[in-house]
Amino acid sequence: MTVDLNPPPTLPPGAPAYVRAWAAVHEAFHRPESAIYRTVQGVVWAMIALSIVLFSAEFLLAEGAPIRAAINTIDNAVMVFFVVEIGLRVLTYRPPALDFYRRSRLGMFRTHIAWRLLYCIEPLNFIDIMTILALVPALRGLRALRLLRLLRSSKFLRYSNPVLGIARAFDDNKLLYTFAFSMLGAATLIGGLSIYLLEKGANPNIETLGDGFWWALVTLTTVGFGDISPVTGLGRLAGSVLMVAGLFTLALFAGIVSHTLLNTILSVREEQFRMSTRLNHVVVCGYDPGAQMLLGELLKELDGDGRDMVIFATGERPAEIPAEFTWIKGDPTKESELDKARMAYASAAILVGSRQLLPQQADANTLMMAFTIRSYLARHPAVDKRARPLYIAAEILDAENVAHASTAGADEVIETTRLGFSMLAHAIAMPGTAAIMSRVAASGAHSLFIGAMPEGVEQPQTFGSLGRLLKNRYGILLIGVRDPDTGEERINPPDAAIVPERDQLLYLAEDPMLPVVQMR
Repeated sequence: MTVDLNPPPTLPPGAPAYVRAWAAVHEAFHRPESAIYRTVQGVVWAMIALSIVLFSAEFLLAEGAPIRAAINTIDNAVMVFFVVEIGLRVLTYRPPALDFYRRSRLGMFRTHIAWRLLYCIEPLNFIDIMTILALVPALRGLRALRLLRLLRSSKFLRYSNPVLGIARAFDDNKLLYTFAFSMLGAATLIGGLSIYLLEKGANPNIETLGDGFWWALVTLTTVGFGDISPVTGLGRLAGSVLMVAGLFTLALFAGIVSHTLLNTILSVREEQFRMSTRLNHVVVCGYDPGAQMLLGELLKELDGDGRDMVIFATGERPAEIPAEFTWIKGDPTKESELDKARMAYASAAILVGSRQLLPQQADANTLMMAFTIRSYLARHPAVDKRARPLYIAAEILDAENVAHASTAGADEVIETTRLGFSMLAHAIAMPGTAAIMSRVAASGAHSLFIGAMPEGVEQPQTFGSLGRLLKNRYGILLIGVRDPDTGEERINPPDAAIVPERDQLLYLAEDPMLPVVQMR
């Protein structure tokens, strides 16, 4: 039997001990909502503070002081700790492509290697990897970079996280920065090689190819140390061309940095997400200020889920959008633009109705979005490789359009207006019920979940006996069952009713406790 050593958070009962141990390590580094993750992060922050204290003490102690040897020993131990920490973080990273695609053993091996390399070069992870280079004595100053981990903590910066915003700006514009650095590298390569060939033997300061590259880089950036300068006519001509190229290179970098940090979307940036390898993300189609509360609820529900969150809507990115969301400018009702959001590689799409329009007009746009997405998916070649289809949840403002939304392709339809009005009316007939329903619908309290029958439960089971068993074993409240074929729900059936093993279970709990059901 093949056992996945990088398992999802929910493990089946009876999993081998080493698989459970590996899952615990994965949880410690990749599940921010877990207690063990917070404990590990507390230890990491303490070690960061200790590292900075040791680094500062070296400047306060006299050279040759006896205590310096002890400080160096402790410092080396701290360095080893961070090597182990980043190593475990990379090893226990679960590439999302493993859950998204069906792959052979060789394909899974390639996925593990390629996605871990991509994980390592993400800006914040790359900085952490750079800090372990402090094991080299000449690079010990890199330890100060660990302070960035404290700054990017959501608890350290409660209301606004500029480090996360800057990281998002770099991540959203990787194509632009790759282009700029490629231009700089090409100019340095051509300039350095040219000056070496032109002045080798004539210029005593240029003896190796490395001297030529150093001169080219210094000239391009207009630093001009003066340690190397051309002495021949052709060498000076090459230097003149390189200085002019340096002006253009600096202008290019200035334009890129200013536009990305000011959050101005360029035409190249619109293609960034399309050209990326993102998958398994959640796409919010359509946005207006009335839907801002949805974004906050999504952050709560998907906290630690690992999926990227994307807003695909017309217009420029509003200032109130949280940094955790990627904004993609486009029209979700146009099939030709759905590639911008990599809709064929998304795990779910949320279709939001506009509060700026009349309900019928807003619903018409929602129906068009659902129909367009389904039409787009029907012709996309990546759909056949998916392990699970795209799940579409649509908001409908007029109850008459619920059936139309299902026909257009929505898997789940939420009548937000009727739901709110029904709760208001029922609150008058039965005071206090609206507050209870609001708590059930909100994240962070006892919420409604759908799960599969857990393993190890004797069959057959009545609804009453199964409810007592689940209450004792998991602390959850079973309230009904759902037929997976017809979608029919039975809320609070008789205690003597038999629950088939294949039925899905509806229950209330603070967290999902039963195996998650993939809705289709």
